[in-house]
Formats: sequence, C-alpha cells, structure tokens
Amino acid sequence: MRIAIAGGSGFVGNALAENLLEKGHELFILTRNAANKHHHSKNLQYVQWLNKEDSPEDELEGIDVLINLAGESINSGRWTPERKKRILNSRLTATKEVLRIISRLEEKPYTLINASAVGYYGTSENETFDEDSKSRGSDFLSETVKCWEMEASKAEEWEVRTVFCRFGIILDKNEGALPRIALPYKFFAGGTVGSGNQWVSWIHLKDVVKGILFCIEQEYLEGPVNFTAPNPVKMKVFGQILSEVLSRPHWIPAPEFALKIILGEMSALVLEGQKALPGKLEAYGYNFLFTDLKTALTDIYS
Repeated sequence: MRIAIAGGSGFVGNALAENLLEKGHELFILTRNAANKHHHSKNLQYVQWLNKEDSPEDELEGIDVLINLAGESINSGRWTPERKKRILNSRLTATKEVLRIISRLEEKPYTLINASAVGYYGTSENETFDEDSKSRGSDFLSETVKCWEMEASKAEEWEVRTVFCRFGIILDKNEGALPRIALPYKFFAGGTVGSGNQWVSWIHLKDVVKGILFCIEQEYLEGPVNFTAPNPVKMKVFGQILSEVLSRPHWIPAPEFALKIILGEMSALVLEGQKALPGKLEAYGYNFLFTDLKTALTDIYS
C-alpha cells in the first residue's frame, strides 16, 4: 500500500513507520523540513507540509491510507495556559491540513487513521468504558480529544473511512509515561502513586503498531476504537508488578498533594484514569500480543 503518516517521527509514528517499511509498503512521512531528512529506503519519501508555500498533495496522489499522529506531546511539560493552547492547536492545525490535503486529492485515500485518546471518556474509578460509552469528561484532556475527533470526522464528507485510535497509556522502555513511572523504582524509591485506586488502561507499543495495521485491513471497522489491553489494572497493582519485573522494592508512596504541587494540572495523567476496554478490537477478532501487564513489562525490560 501507499501510506502517508503525519507525525511519523514521533513516539508511535517512528515504530509504525519502521514496521510498515519492513512489510514493504511505500511510505510518505509528512514533515516541516524534508531537506534535513535522510532517505534511507527506496520505499520512503519525506514530504514537506505546514509551511506557507508547501503543497504536499502534489506528492500524495494515489495514497491508500493517511495516518494522522501529529500533535505536541501532552507529556512535554507543565500544563501552563500557553502549553495547553499549543497542545490543542497543534492537533487541530495538523488535522485541518490533513483534511485540506484530502480535499485536493483527485483520488481520495480509502482510510484515515486519526490518533485520539481514552481521555475522551473523562476519569472514573467506578465506571467501565467501551466505544459505545458517552464522554463524562469536561477536563482539559477530554475536551481536547472531543475537538480533535470532531475535526477529523469531517473526512467522512468525502466518504473516507475514518478510525479514531483512542490510545490508553502506551508502554515502551524509552518513551511515553513508563520511563517516568519506572525511574523512582530504578533508584529503589518506587511506590504507589496517589491513592493507587486510579485505573491504568495500558497497551504495549507493539500492540499499538499491530493494531493500527489491523484497523487498516478491516474495511468495515470505523469510528472510535479503544487501543487498550483487555486487562487494565489499578495504579497500585501497576506499581507492584513493575517493582517485581524490575526487582526493586515498592514502598515509598508518591502522595497526591506533592504531585499536584510538582506537576500542576498535568498530574492528572498519573493521578486520574479510566477503565477502558478494547470492545471493537476484540469484536473484530484482533489477537493481542500482550494481554496481561506482567508479560508486557517483562518483554519491555528483558
């Protein structure tokens, strides 16, 4: 297939691009500066976008799939009003440009895969959410996701099948939330974060990559898709399993008030959560590589 990725040099995009190239697909990575990229594969082309004079559509005619992962990382620092504005605007700007590209293509891609997040549902210690659940959230993450999905859904005007990948906590050794959670344990100072009762709806990075390919292949799968493993855990259990895998003690708690002082509103990423289940992936027959947390963490740290 001919596949274009916006955000192809980010956390998920990097792993996904590598996998797609290994499988022999022709790949177009949308980037602000194509000149400084090394074309290390005959199947890989960098296409410049989001600058005033760019016309990426000229190089993307005939693509089968467009994958939009672009947006400033929510883990990139304290959520000041200015940073929150950048987090939202970066997603909307990229998505509007994706829509503009689709509008200009004579032959439309048959699928748009758009990143999203389980933050859509809001936070809860008691409820369980699947793709049919309505949002209960009015917090920053929930509102950001709702705006993002609403914008991306406009692709359906051109009869482009649209999938919203609502990512949970993506587990990887070097990027995402896990390195920050694991750091205190490596210094023998790990323990329960906050109350420990908040849910962690996690997924291994390898299942994210495999799951995106699965969504591309399932021509009748559309709309929101929860990218979470079937067995979410409470934060206290997450810490206990992590300490076991790392052979480190689980004993010094990180109190909620201290994290709020250090991280501000961004502390919600570790202090609050939701129990989100992968209803659609399972209904369509997706086989997870990692369904239990210990196996996933053992793979990451082996």
